[in-house]
Amino acid sequence: MKLENLARIDLNLLVILQILLEEQSVTRAANRLHVSQSALSKSLNRLRETLGDPLFLRTAHGLKPTAHAVQLGKMLPQSLQGLYQLTLPPSFEPASSSRQFSFAMVESAYETLIPYFIGPLLTKAPNLKLDSYVWTENSTLAIQQGQIDFGISGRDLHPQSAFQVDRLPDGIAHQTLFTDEQVCLVRKGHPLLAAIAAGHWNQEIYLEMSHVQVRCEGNDWWALDYHLADLGHHRRISTTVPDFYGAASICAHSDLIFTLPASFAKHAQKLYPLAELSLPFDFMPLAYVLLWHQRNDDDPGHQWVKNIICQSVSAAFSSPSLKEFAKVRDS
Repeated sequence: MKLENLARIDLNLLVILQILLEEQSVTRAANRLHVSQSALSKSLNRLRETLGDPLFLRTAHGLKPTAHAVQLGKMLPQSLQGLYQLTLPPSFEPASSSRQFSFAMVESAYETLIPYFIGPLLTKAPNLKLDSYVWTENSTLAIQQGQIDFGISGRDLHPQSAFQVDRLPDGIAHQTLFTDEQVCLVRKGHPLLAAIAAGHWNQEIYLEMSHVQVRCEGNDWWALDYHLADLGHHRRISTTVPDFYGAASICAHSDLIFTLPASFAKHAQKLYPLAELSLPFDFMPLAYVLLWHQRNDDDPGHQWVKNIICQSVSAAFSSPSLKEFAKVRDS
């Protein structure tokens, strides 16, 4: 590498290229960068001259990156993250810091976890800016690329689950926050409750019922469904919705049954007249996991936020569940 060649390149152009790759629109990119479209177009021309490639082709739907631009887009986020780290101070003072941290969380974490750590974070560091986003199938990649600082995802601890510690993408680190069990909700007054009172509640009855399901990370099936399929069984899923509260509402106004984490069931019951039932068969617990990229391990600000999250959640939930997960994880 010839370092002297870098001196000829305006590094601001790399930031502009990343924003253009994300937005694929001069108008939207200019708005994000707080510059005029004319100024951004001039910067794009400089980029084309510097890199010797058109980079983008104009289409009816915006800018389409060339093959070279797509390749650059795979390397840019980590490179820019490294440059960003160079601008950070070597220490972190919570009381005076105005740093920004971003989170991607599964929907249930907004009710079950964030209330326990948002207060301690902002009490000790009142000037922090905390941005949160819904966890999607692309969130792990966003952590890898430095677009997201932390992820909180709920994972079924089933042997065939796609989420395994030894299968995490390169550079992704994790810490288990707590474990939870799956329970069922039905509306109060549901005919099933009388049958259960009479001692009739088993896997066969569970499978005969119609279910409402939450679509997670684009998947209609949960690990529970794969577990049942291994045994030659299938749930009758009548409707699939994108969020937990939507599923709870449907459950409260129908005879559908809703299977979900026990910690979230308590919040749903505060809003809707729902009765909680245990699963009528054994199934492995659910783990809520904090994810981050290893490149941030030496960042004192990142370490501080991570420690506050882990300590706050650990204090809020019983330690036996954490010990139980450790047994499952280490076995």
